[in-house]
Amino acid sequence: MAINLELPEVAIRENRLGSITGYQGSIRDLGSRAAGCSLQNKGRCFSQASACSSGCAQNYLSGIVDAAVVNHAPVGCVGDSAGANEQDKWGRKVRGLPYRNINILNTNMVEEDTVFGAVAKLKGAVREAYRRFSPKAVFVTTSCVSGIIGEDIVSALDELREEIPVPLVPVFCEGFKSQIWASGFDAAFHALLTGIVNPPEKKTNKVNLINFRGSARNQITAMLARFGLEPVFMVPYSSIDELARASEAAATISICGTLGGYFGNALEQRYGVPYVKALQPHGVSGTDNWLRGLGAAVGKEAEVEAYIQEEKARIASDLSELKGKLAGTKAVVGMGPSFAHDYIRTLQELGVEIIWGASWHYDPQYDSGHAPETVSHLLEAGKDIPFSVADQQVFEMMNLLNKLKPDLYIGRHPGMTVWAIKLGIPSIMIGDEYTAYGYQGLVDFGFRVLDALTNRNFVKKLSARVKLPYTDWWLEQDSFTFLQDEVV
Repeated sequence: MAINLELPEVAIRENRLGSITGYQGSIRDLGSRAAGCSLQNKGRCFSQASACSSGCAQNYLSGIVDAAVVNHAPVGCVGDSAGANEQDKWGRKVRGLPYRNINILNTNMVEEDTVFGAVAKLKGAVREAYRRFSPKAVFVTTSCVSGIIGEDIVSALDELREEIPVPLVPVFCEGFKSQIWASGFDAAFHALLTGIVNPPEKKTNKVNLINFRGSARNQITAMLARFGLEPVFMVPYSSIDELARASEAAATISICGTLGGYFGNALEQRYGVPYVKALQPHGVSGTDNWLRGLGAAVGKEAEVEAYIQEEKARIASDLSELKGKLAGTKAVVGMGPSFAHDYIRTLQELGVEIIWGASWHYDPQYDSGHAPETVSHLLEAGKDIPFSVADQQVFEMMNLLNKLKPDLYIGRHPGMTVWAIKLGIPSIMIGDEYTAYGYQGLVDFGFRVLDALTNRNFVKKLSARVKLPYTDWWLEQDSFTFLQDEVV
């Protein structure tokens, strides 16, 4: 599927990829429906709060070390930047970077601005961002309010270009357009591709590694050095200059298929940078596939294969021990789509039985035109798994967990993980995307799972003292009572 970088904004995932946020069935049924073009979204007649594509875009771009973000919105729309700021500071500490806040401003649109417009406010905020932060680029993210009233962001930035000598890049990420907040990541990458990335002047040994703010920088740098490669971690903690030269890389690879697919496929289509379409590097099979895909892309197959065999031999004893101790454990997984499918496979490698999987949305295909590799892998497995799709609807998951009563819940969002603990279920929140990364990471994650199952004292005491807001009326109903019939 061709990516059009001539357009000012990228189409949302619902329209571009056919992505959905409502489904209940099994992973095999989900895959077959997607393959047969019969997958349709199910709406909800009741919905709790979810995340926002605008927040995903602005928080992701705020991690660029020498850029600034101007959020053209009411002040509430920048509220979740507090969490991004906390994550950024943790990542800076891990990397030995100077301690500072993220460079983000908000235009504080008010009721009067919805009538008369706020272009003057926007221009003032861009000028202030350039004066205050001296950035190498300024990104302007849109919001529901600025989008609904039709603010002409492009013209406003055009008028400032002679005055401000750095790239001024619009990011169209209005939250009301998409129920899938990952559309915000696509908007951020589209802005980088159209406003920052330059045509290649030369080819290098660099590898674009698309990630969030994870911690495995040293391990990956050392591993790729064995193959004569050097990673450039994108987008958080990279510079505008590094991003501008992304087209010169030997390959692009991602820690998350949902996150990296748009950028990776666009670089491949426009500049010929190979995008490694593989499983994520969690667990043995995922890391095998990820590394072999990279090796094939850069002509280092022999070196990669030697590394794989060396690492698998090194962890064989620990992995065997973990499988024995975790045998019979039943778990539920709830994460974003790429990670949900990924951790189902990873936990299975540890001997854990998955009795339910849930993802916050589902992409039947990526921008390559092919189904996600993580889903294809699960479809080839022998056992089908009950599966649902919901954009962080906690009330559904609480009802489901209360009925299933698993030994363990694995999630990637702290709010849902806390609720599972309140039910008395030991839980692990995968905050760092490099949890279970690589061969040693699988072993470390396995012992973390074992520790959570063994040390239940906190979970027991908390659940015994918490009064849940969910009544028996809800907990006794079918978990998907509010999931309506399929809608086109």
